Amino acid sequence: MSAHNTFVLSTLEKVVFSRPCADVIRQEAERLHARRVFLLSVPELSRQTDEVARIKAALGGSFAGLYDSMPAHTPVDAILEAAAMARAAATDLVVTLGGSSVTDAGKVLLICLRHGSTSTDQLQAYRYRVDEGGGLFTPEFAGPDIPFIAVPTTLSGAEFTSIAGARNPARNIKEGYQHPGLVPRTVVLDPAVTVHTPDWLWLSTGVRAVDHAVETLGSLFSNDFCDGIAESALRLLAEGLSAVRNNPADLNARLKCQFGLWQSLIPGTAGIPMGASHAIGHVLGGYLNVPHGYTSCVMAAAVLRHNSSHNADRQRRIAQALGEPRKSAAEAVAGFIENLGMPTTVRAVGVQAGQFSAVAERCMAEPWIWTNPRPISRPEDVVDILNLAA
Repeated sequence: MSAHNTFVLSTLEKVVFSRPCADVIRQEAERLHARRVFLLSVPELSRQTDEVARIKAALGGSFAGLYDSMPAHTPVDAILEAAAMARAAATDLVVTLGGSSVTDAGKVLLICLRHGSTSTDQLQAYRYRVDEGGGLFTPEFAGPDIPFIAVPTTLSGAEFTSIAGARNPARNIKEGYQHPGLVPRTVVLDPAVTVHTPDWLWLSTGVRAVDHAVETLGSLFSNDFCDGIAESALRLLAEGLSAVRNNPADLNARLKCQFGLWQSLIPGTAGIPMGASHAIGHVLGGYLNVPHGYTSCVMAAAVLRHNSSHNADRQRRIAQALGEPRKSAAEAVAGFIENLGMPTTVRAVGVQAGQFSAVAERCMAEPWIWTNPRPISRPEDVVDILNLAA
């Protein structure tokens, strides 16, 4: 992970927006001299729309293969299956079309191709780990030697980070990988392709992006540069998500959301860590299969309430950015999420009180549980937050 006072540059070379993704992919493949392009897509786009067909047509003879069976939360066995196909196709460029599950799959697939990994056990050498005291170990390894293009269709934001998450089915938990080379060479923000994304998924992952900005503004490790970007992100997301809720066909509002998401992730490249909302969210997703965006919908306000005794001054900027200066940050965030029609309690997403202890135990292995503004040192602290979210 990055130091809190170091801005780490990645391999991202360009962000192209408001252009048809098929045209951009073709041009980027030519720029990168790619002749064997392998595509990972969500099945809804490949089987129910003509978006993948357009990409295949644009690539012509350079199209080398398609994997469109990646489940949510990116299970490692599916990644290994896709990597075997990409390896057999002699892939020299990977393109992802979808949300964070597909994007993260593309990242871990690149590790598999670079290091010849064909099993879950072999991948263990490349994941980061947290010890019992919260210390983080990130292994050093050679980064990908094949370029990567990402076309996101949700607001999860994996395309702008050097981190990938993949669910280990044997451990029933999501594990993390990090390397500067895991960021795509090119990100394509095509709002037109996102109209196929179900409304609940677009809006809930938008709340996930809101949570990036909220946890930056609440972080005791942040700074003026990152605070300014996070505040701008929060305003863009608040305006864009509300507009898409009212009119899902509004492409300008969708692009506003994409810009807000992009901004919300910049503090992470400057080393600003997230807090308990993201940490607990990883466990709710990897362990209990709660959809990625819903985890922030149900945790963000509860974590703000829990942390308010330690960062109340910083939380005021959150309420102001959401246009609710007279409310607490927790009230403003909860009201915004509710107005989007999203769930606001863990009970609403199927998490029962009897599961809190198991969730809390697993959270202690998450790096961001240890960087929460209000210190968390034991599972019982996490249970307290879950009770607030009940």
